[in-house]
Amino acid sequence: MADFSSWFQNNWSSCIGAAGIIGSLWVSTITIREDCKWRQISNLIALDERHRAVLGDVNARPELKRILSEQVDLLDQPVTIDEDVSTWQIIQQFETGWRVEQILGRGEMKLLARDAAKFFSLPLPRAVWEKAKAFRNPKFVRFIERALRNANHADAVQAAEV
Repeated sequence: MADFSSWFQNNWSSCIGAAGIIGSLWVSTITIREDCKWRQISNLIALDERHRAVLGDVNARPELKRILSEQVDLLDQPVTIDEDVSTWQIIQQFETGWRVEQILGRGEMKLLARDAAKFFSLPLPRAVWEKAKAFRNPKFVRFIERALRNANHADAVQAAEV
């Protein structure tokens, strides 16, 4: 015990300095963690606002109503330039959401897949998707195609149960 006491008397300032450094690193770690969390929340809110703006545009403009319609005859009335551009923007939003989920891993991939299957199974988005997928991330394309297959399988199972 005497050895520790004499050592501490000779090194007390070093101990206090080390404790101060450790304490400041601990506080910095907590601050960085909190800052990251708030930045993620801010980014998600910005993504949500972009998503609302794109879909709001589709809902507000009568010439884009066919994008979300289940009854569209693309042979009689092909996809217009405005519909094509707006659908590409929605596809970009889906890919951005997919990328965010890949990074954050919030456990919402199944929800995103369900939403994507519903959207991409509509006639007009499906037609635009067939052209657009060549220009998208291959992993994202596999995600969408798998979501569509799973939705079709679930629909078939549900129809068989009725």
